[in-house]
Amino acid sequence: MKIFSASDLHKIDQSTIEQEGITSLDLMERAASAVVYEIVSRYPRNKHICIFAGPGNNGGDALAIARLLLVEGFNPQIYLFMTSAHLSADCQANHERLKTEFPSAQLDEIVKTFRPPHLTADTLVIDGLFGTGLNKPLAGGFTSLVEYINDSEAYVISIDIPSGLMSDWVQKNDTRHIIRAHVTYTFQYPKLAFFFSENEPFVGKWHVLDIGLKPDSTTDAMSRIFCVDSNDVASLIRPREKFSDKRTYGHGLLVSGRYGMMGATVLAAKAAMHSGIGLTTVHAPRCGNMIMQTSVPEALYEPDAEDLVCSDVTINARYNALGIGPGLGHGAKQTSCLLKLLSDGIKIPVVLDADALHILSRQPDLLDLLPAGAILTPHIGEFERLYECVIDNDSHRLQQAMAMASRHNIIIVLKGAHTAVVSPKGEVYINCSGNNGMATAGSGDVLTGIITSLLAQGYEPLKAAVLAVHLHGVAGDIAATENCEEYITAQDIIASLGKAFKKIRG
Repeated sequence: MKIFSASDLHKIDQSTIEQEGITSLDLMERAASAVVYEIVSRYPRNKHICIFAGPGNNGGDALAIARLLLVEGFNPQIYLFMTSAHLSADCQANHERLKTEFPSAQLDEIVKTFRPPHLTADTLVIDGLFGTGLNKPLAGGFTSLVEYINDSEAYVISIDIPSGLMSDWVQKNDTRHIIRAHVTYTFQYPKLAFFFSENEPFVGKWHVLDIGLKPDSTTDAMSRIFCVDSNDVASLIRPREKFSDKRTYGHGLLVSGRYGMMGATVLAAKAAMHSGIGLTTVHAPRCGNMIMQTSVPEALYEPDAEDLVCSDVTINARYNALGIGPGLGHGAKQTSCLLKLLSDGIKIPVVLDADALHILSRQPDLLDLLPAGAILTPHIGEFERLYECVIDNDSHRLQQAMAMASRHNIIIVLKGAHTAVVSPKGEVYINCSGNNGMATAGSGDVLTGIITSLLAQGYEPLKAAVLAVHLHGVAGDIAATENCEEYITAQDIIASLGKAFKKIRG
């Protein structure tokens, strides 16, 4: 699913109107009907509802919702703020229709003086003050109204987007004056802002309501940001051939581990073996021999010359992909090992994680030696070390990841609640699977193993990263469903990979 900017969404609205021969009021009625369906299915007719409508089209949505709720037997209090010079055309039309069809409705038209209603924990507030057309922070009396609603105990539903929140990047947000919704019902497409952790207190839980928007060929090509679900990646999974053997599915090399950190290697190797790879070789220090042979007997073991750390590795022609970093450490010998690999030129697809990223952050010039299409998988802290700057929000972090991926011609997997895969061409694939139970030791090592496996099988690097991230998240969701989020360990994610493949295939 594509994620469009506010301006693109306006064009899509217009495209739908032109294609279907309808009016903008008809489209507004669809949106209102979708929201009212959600409310009617959840609340009794005697529910105390307060609707706050602004002067623009978001206010028009709110007035249409108010009218349809009255049709359904609800009796909401409606507050229309007419403090600007005029209402938008559609807001005005819905205002007049509401007054005509329900002349006795509890409708207050606020021009100057506003006496706020008493909001309790039993009150349902519907926020229709401002929508995606907002391009600057709220000001004047609206700031006081937002503070009043936020300070109440009322349950808040926002229409399309919480009032005061910008729908795209967050640089213009004034967090003091944004509605804190419990639920946001958004239309047709999620907003980019919903995927940033700093906006979670405002957006709450969000649900996409289908109102039949139809992009044409022009508007459909606008966005390069995608929200990835199982429908999007199902076609990426390659069918396995009947007449095949282990060599058909590639040979991956994992350079991983040091004394005291062989667990990361075990997890990465197991994840690779459970993701369809034919052969996995683990290059690790000699101290890991017994651990690897007993924990992952399916993997081949290649001992380093050193007992405690990896110091040197040769990539020969039998390998189809390289994964490096889990549990590696970042001492002088490991740094020398990575420097030699990069200086000699890595000719196979590669994923770098964990301590490999730590080494890159201490020697940023090594980024220029990465082969085109190399995949880096930093979490927030690792990315900030790479970027050499503390970044205070997800929005800015994603923008910087896009710039770094383009500059070095690499793929960045920016890990988080909504892991984003960033391509060198400026495409962003935001993952929608996974849960907070996956915030556990070793989860990243599992992801590295999955990516290495897919690369070895011949998946293109970008597709391998997108599929691996989603597969990883679906496995985590299955593990959480079968137990609970608190229970999950990295091994539970690995154990659920088979069911994840089946679920994605449908």
